[in-house]
Amino acid sequence: MNPLETRGGTIIAGIVLAVIFIFLLGPKGAINLWEVWVWFHVIVGIAWVGLLYYFNFVQIPAVAQAIADKEPGPAAINKYIAPRALFWFRWAAVATWLSGSMALEALHSAPGSGVMAAFSFQPGFEVIGMGAWLGTIMLFNVWVLIWPNQKKLLGMTPATDEQKASAKRIAFLASRTNSMLSIPMLLGMTAFAHGMPF
Repeated sequence: MNPLETRGGTIIAGIVLAVIFIFLLGPKGAINLWEVWVWFHVIVGIAWVGLLYYFNFVQIPAVAQAIADKEPGPAAINKYIAPRALFWFRWAAVATWLSGSMALEALHSAPGSGVMAAFSFQPGFEVIGMGAWLGTIMLFNVWVLIWPNQKKLLGMTPATDEQKASAKRIAFLASRTNSMLSIPMLLGMTAFAHGMPF
């Protein structure tokens, strides 16, 4: 059986391949929890931000075009694709935030909490703290602004036409805000380990 035939098989094959590379490149002998959490954080973060970019740069313009064309209309996207994509989107956001918190804890070697060090901008944690704050705002936007309003738009929650119009605007602006915040947030994530670009 080809593991690429299923999502689970593909993920398992990717993990096995990564483990093979770890052994080929020489394991260091001790588990590096920081790297374990950062690795997972990057994988789920790519899923989250990738879906965010998909919604903003692909789906929103495609639905607008489908509404204008009337055929096939937005029903195919809104009925089949959007609910599934929103499921992965919101849970990837949670997994990203939680794994980022665990990475901060594993990174922090001084007494106290790595999460608190980042969120209070303690020395050495200013850059990652900025990224953590922006990621937290983005998580809030997903669960408090985007998802409840998308449920109205997709017919999962009853709403009048006026409520749907308001929900569409709120979800749109929250999603665009997250796209904007993702750019400096990703700078905070990468600059912590690699330094600022200049």
